[in-house]
Amino acid sequence: MGARSRPLPTSPAAPVGAGLLLAADVGGTHVRLGLVDLHAPDTVRHYRKYACADHAGLREVLEAYFHDVEEAVGIRRVVVASAGHLRGDGSLLSVNLPWPVMPSRIRDALGLDELLVVNDFEALAHAGAATDRHALLRLSGPEVAMPGPVLVVGPGTGLGAAVRIPGRDGQVHVLATEAGQAALTASTDLEMAVLREFMREQRHVPNEHALSGPGLLRLHHALARTRGVAPTQASPDAISGAAEDDALAHDTLDLFCGLLGSAVGDMVLLYGAHGGVQLAGGILPQIRDFLARSSFVPRFLDKGPMRESLLHVPVTLVEHGQLGVVGAASWYLGRHRDPTHRMDAPPT
Repeated sequence: MGARSRPLPTSPAAPVGAGLLLAADVGGTHVRLGLVDLHAPDTVRHYRKYACADHAGLREVLEAYFHDVEEAVGIRRVVVASAGHLRGDGSLLSVNLPWPVMPSRIRDALGLDELLVVNDFEALAHAGAATDRHALLRLSGPEVAMPGPVLVVGPGTGLGAAVRIPGRDGQVHVLATEAGQAALTASTDLEMAVLREFMREQRHVPNEHALSGPGLLRLHHALARTRGVAPTQASPDAISGAAEDDALAHDTLDLFCGLLGSAVGDMVLLYGAHGGVQLAGGILPQIRDFLARSSFVPRFLDKGPMRESLLHVPVTLVEHGQLGVVGAASWYLGRHRDPTHRMDAPPT
């Protein structure tokens, strides 16, 4: 893990608008990478998934991909979709990545011409029409949405959210958010009891403290404490897998789904996302059947007089998979089509 960088094979870089781009979707557990044709950003070649725990950092993951995929020889432009945002010193601020990320250092160490970073859910929002092709299940609302902003949200290692806003000029504008860091709200006696358990440890309890993979395990432990029993499961996957047979695991997962439905309903109202909700992230496709019959939809709709409005908002579960890679490439391509962005502009 501490090995020195291996120099990349040399080859002339292709100009922007021609050839291939390496796009990466960096999560707290896995990094997904693929080569994308800049003329057809929905097409991903040589898709690979690497476990973060197997590598010392993002540089090492990129090195592994370059040396695993022969067609990557000569690629000198990389776009990375990742949770968090860039700070003034150029480092990436993220509470969910397993290692620090300094994009400029990675670019220089690998001899890249360009390494840009975009928020992971902002990238997913840029995936656009490709998202529809990855739809798994419609949970609520009509098949056809009203025109308007679309909320893309989902729990993984953290909770990400972005809003895709259609422009009058036909262009798509995306608002990246830190909704995962907004305060978790409780609406039932049980949720209030669990929230009080969380507040014994910290005063500000963000949404993703409960609505994420690690959050699911926190919910399990907090729920067990409120009932005066011992936790029955030791990991998020174990909770999901035992939900049919283990009462505490079942109630934990339903608590998770209810809190998520309530939070997503709030986000739709806050952002005016009448064009629909696309649920992504690494967790929800794994619990799709449970999610469909859980308290998610009732809690999503439980917004008093705004229930009628939310009934007209389609809520669709999508398979995350390659969407982050497609979205990162689409964001990159849109950036270079925009004359207000220079090739040497710092990443956003």
